[in-house]
Amino acid sequence: MDGLLTFLLFAGLFYFMMRFGCGAHMVHGGHGSHSEHKSDKPSHIDPVCGEAVSVEKGYGKMFEGTLYRFCSRACLDKFDANPQQYLKDSQGESQ
Repeated sequence: MDGLLTFLLFAGLFYFMMRFGCGAHMVHGGHGSHSEHKSDKPSHIDPVCGEAVSVEKGYGKMFEGTLYRFCSRACLDKFDANPQQYLKDSQGESQ
């Protein structure tokens, strides 16, 4: 009987901690605020035209270990033709 009482005590404590304590973020999907949505994700800047491109949209290209996102196929083609030109421009603006 003593073992059953101990088990129920720990089971209740476990439930309480998972529901309201340190495990509650698992139910809600993370430590961020509850009002965060997919549309709140930061976007990438197209290095060719400077337009903001969301994570789910546009075209992506890995170049020298970095992912670049492009708003259109035309911007991607321009980047492919001369990537160093656009990387130099984007690095100059961020410094």
